[in-house]
Amino acid sequence: MVPPPSRTEILSLFRSFLRSARQFPDYNIREYTKRRTVDAFHGNKSLSNPSSVVAAFTDGKYQLQVAKRQALVYSFYCPKTKSIMDT
Repeated sequence: MVPPPSRTEILSLFRSFLRSARQFPDYNIREYTKRRTVDAFHGNKSLSNPSSVVAAFTDGKYQLQVAKRQALVYSFYCPKTKSIMDT
């Protein structure tokens, strides 16, 4: 049985998600990623069963890797002009 992650590990994962969201060049995708991150962490805040906490944390780590890959792909194909939302 894998022990549940500590509060520090969970906050580290949360901050990593927010950092990876900043890597998206498109404003809409960047803000969607931030919103989705906050919503997911707030939704999982009430988990009390250790196995469900471990499952959510493992899924979160996997989703972080997906977000990092997507940010890299989006950076290759981003438009060269800046959006007015990016100031």
